[in-house]
Amino acid sequence: MPPYLSSGSLQLSPIPTFSSKLTHPSSQIYSTTTQIWLPRGLLTKIPMSPIACVSTRPKRKTGSKREKSEAEELVRVLLRNSSSERPLLSTLNKYVKLVRTEHCFLMFEELGKTDKWVQCLEVFRWMQKQRWYIADNGVYSKLISVMGKKGQTRMAMWLFSEMRNSGCRPDTSVYNALITAHLHSRDKSKALTKALGYFDKMKGMERCKPNIVTYNILLRGYAQARNLAQVNTLFKDLDESIVSPDIFTYNGVMDAYGKNGMIKEMESVLSRMKSNQCKPDIITFNLLIDSYGRRQEFEKMEQVFKSLLRSKEKPTLPTFNSMITNYGKARLREKAEYVFQKMTHMGYTPSFITYESLIMMYGYCDCISRAREIFDELVASGKEMKVSTLNAMLDVYCRNGLPKEADLLFESACNMRVLPDSSTYKLLYKAYTKANMKDLLQNLLKHMDRDGIVPNKRFFLEALGAFGSSPASPKPATATTGLSRQRDRAKT
Repeated sequence: MPPYLSSGSLQLSPIPTFSSKLTHPSSQIYSTTTQIWLPRGLLTKIPMSPIACVSTRPKRKTGSKREKSEAEELVRVLLRNSSSERPLLSTLNKYVKLVRTEHCFLMFEELGKTDKWVQCLEVFRWMQKQRWYIADNGVYSKLISVMGKKGQTRMAMWLFSEMRNSGCRPDTSVYNALITAHLHSRDKSKALTKALGYFDKMKGMERCKPNIVTYNILLRGYAQARNLAQVNTLFKDLDESIVSPDIFTYNGVMDAYGKNGMIKEMESVLSRMKSNQCKPDIITFNLLIDSYGRRQEFEKMEQVFKSLLRSKEKPTLPTFNSMITNYGKARLREKAEYVFQKMTHMGYTPSFITYESLIMMYGYCDCISRAREIFDELVASGKEMKVSTLNAMLDVYCRNGLPKEADLLFESACNMRVLPDSSTYKLLYKAYTKANMKDLLQNLLKHMDRDGIVPNKRFFLEALGAFGSSPASPKPATATTGLSRQRDRAKT
């Protein structure tokens, strides 16, 4: 029985309330400084050397909701009015009297969700030319974070140098963003070494002392790299510091261990969490359910689910999606269907991810016709079709040795108003190659050329890297624990 369950019941063992050592919720986010606005006339009377770096980053709990919604609406207008014919900078110049730092910050967030990182730099250069611009750690921290997520580590380093040249002194939030940017690079070993170097450097700088976010980033990174010794060293360092672990600390490490199949290590962290009187939340329950399900330890998974139902927390859609998917992979169709029925009886509305989980489940259970029924029902509903849903159905055909059916569905995708992505082409390329369907393969390459998909070395490695095994699952919006969204909220 998992260590978090009492021997006599399926309920969570009684856990005391948070100790006084636990940090304030603000420790879960990158630190920000207070927003300061100075009259323009006063600025001209203040010596500008050295530059005083203040934060103009919008604070979360100040200002009315109306002001926030107005700022978000203006940003939507700016992005909607920009196109290849009208560059974003032209639109910014049109609205120059309205745009301020908070709008640019929101634009960085929106552009960062896509591959438009170059436009982030264009907006940054534009705002630097405005009279109201003041060098700001918050803006640099956000830009470094965006560059890191897009794999632009060198650009993140350039922004760090640019920030120092502008007169800003780095703080903890900037170093946290820089460490995260390195950990997004492909060479994880080199990135972790670099990150640990920054960590040691931060300890020697008064305004850059590591906070709990710093520890959380490093702990999760080393857990993902399966470096148990370094994880334990960081935990020991954390225990000896004035910083206290929080729920993000334990969830991050347990999720990394769970996704690596390291169940004993995950349970060890769970025991540590309990001994530190840190109460589990829904993310904790979800990651445990998902981790046990991945390893097909369904007895433990079901125990955690029952404990969740008896706790103050409530299941979320990812809870059910994960169980449906993992039961499906084990070909336990009846149990997966029971979970879906229980979800609907509890009043939950299935999301497109739920339907994708059902499609994949029926595909694993050789119920191709039922999977197609669900897919056709989604198409007939008139709701916006996701490319991940198309990929899920295509993967069902390919996994079950039906490349011609997959090709027919692929050809009809345009009628569904859904555009294939690189994952679509990868799974089809692998399936057609494995089935030696040269005609379908040639036709697929023509589609790729038409859609501007250039098959480089990485494409072929990913498409054929595991050749000989079952077709790799596409990358739909999968049943996640919700932890990534939790971390994103913690960083902004």
